[in-house]
Parts: sequence; structure tokens; C-alpha cells
Amino acid sequence: MASSAIGKFGWSCLLVAALLGGCAPRPTGDFGRARPSYTHDVLLPEAGKVLADARDEPVSSFNLTDQETQMHNRVWRFLVAPHTKDWFFDYATELQRTRIAVDLDTRFDIDRYYNWLRRTEYQSSRVRYSTVGRHIEADLDTVPGTFLAICAVIEVDRQRAIAAATLSSVGAGERADVAARKAENTARIDWFVRALDYRFQSYNFALNQLLVETPHEQSVEVDAVLRRMADFVSRAKRRDFCGGAGALIVGRSQGTIPSRYQTQHIDREVVLPK
Repeated sequence: MASSAIGKFGWSCLLVAALLGGCAPRPTGDFGRARPSYTHDVLLPEAGKVLADARDEPVSSFNLTDQETQMHNRVWRFLVAPHTKDWFFDYATELQRTRIAVDLDTRFDIDRYYNWLRRTEYQSSRVRYSTVGRHIEADLDTVPGTFLAICAVIEVDRQRAIAAATLSSVGAGERADVAARKAENTARIDWFVRALDYRFQSYNFALNQLLVETPHEQSVEVDAVLRRMADFVSRAKRRDFCGGAGALIVGRSQGTIPSRYQTQHIDREVVLPK
């Protein structure tokens, strides 16, 4: 069972307050960075652990390692999109992050990004292509670091498993926590893979729609960066986070069409704490 310092006395009030608090997205500050919030940092996660335990999901009592915290912060950047309002269903994302609800992201529709783009007023229809290109490039600037953070957590899970299997002082409770934390980390990684693919599918849908609605030569450049993103999506689906990640950060992937977007540094190494 999930443990907490709150005590049994307050669990009913806690769950009700958490569910009510979950109806609001996490407060953000400059550049979409998450602001500290007792409701979102303590109350909702504690309630989520209880609800996850009630659903017979793995719940670990281990503290987060630095590597796990880094992975959570980097993955969070791909779970939300504050620059496009509620394209990523900010309410649903917070409920899912805190484990109040389960896998709500699987219900997202890929036309939401294009609908936001289409509603946004621009002085020129060409600017919409530039907007899509900038958003893809921003993802490309941070996804290699996210891969490396995920790779580091995979190694932490491997080291935990070895320690649990070889150290005689480790009891059944600690071994259960090791298995539960690995399951939690795997679930967070799987969510990132779905979010990355959702972004790619949304960008691809938007580009196709723009080609029909307002054809422009900028589509060639957007298609080039989109194909670069496809390389990362393919690797993520294969769970290939460790192989060649460093090389991609330095030299980017090979065999893609060069574009002016490759020289830009948008959103470089921005890590959103959550």
C-alpha cells in the first residue's frame, strides 16, 4: 500500500480536494515553466498514489534519484504545450501526471494542433508554415537530451535490480519497491513515446492540411525538419534511447535534407520542472 504522513484521518478530504484541484491545470510562470504549488506538488500526487494503489498499480515508496527527477522534468516539456493553449489537454495531463486518472492521452485527436493554428490570426499565410517549423525545431532541440535522461534512468533501474538480487540485506519490501519503481519509470517513458508520436502526427496532419488550404514553398522546409523528427519517433518506439543519442546531439541524424532551421537554436536545453 502507498504510504503517507497525512494519516488515515484525512484521506477522504484529501481525495475530494485532490479531485477538485485536478480540475485546474498546473499554474505556470514565464516560458511555460511550472510554478510551485502545494496542490499540484503534494496534494494531487499523494492522492494519486492512493488511487493508483486502489487500482492495483505499482506504487513505490522510494525517493526519486537525481536521474529520475531530470527525466521527469525533461519529459514534462513534451506532455504540455503552453504556447498553443490547450492543444495538449492541460487539464487531462495534470490528472494523468499525478495518477488521479490513467492514460487519458490515448484519446487525443491529431487535428487539435491544426485547428489552433488555423484559428490563430497571422498577417501572412506563410507564417503558419514558419510556426510549424519553429515548433518542430524546438522539439528537436530538446529531444536528444530527453533521450539521454531516459537512458540514465534505464541504467538506474538496472543497477537497482542487480543490488536487489545480490545484496543479502535487501528484504522483500525493498525488492517490491524496486519492481514498482521500474514499472513507474516504464510508464513515464511510455507516456513520453506516445506524446512524441502525437506531436509528430499532429505536425504532419497540420502540414498536409496547410498544403491544401494555403500552398506555399515553405512546405519543403517544414517537411525536412518533420522528417528529422520522424527519426526520433522511430527510435522512441523501438525504445532505443541509449544507442547513438550523444552523436545525435552533436551532429544530428544523417541522411536528411538540410534547411535553415538546422542552424537555429530554439528552446535549447530548456528543462521545465514539474
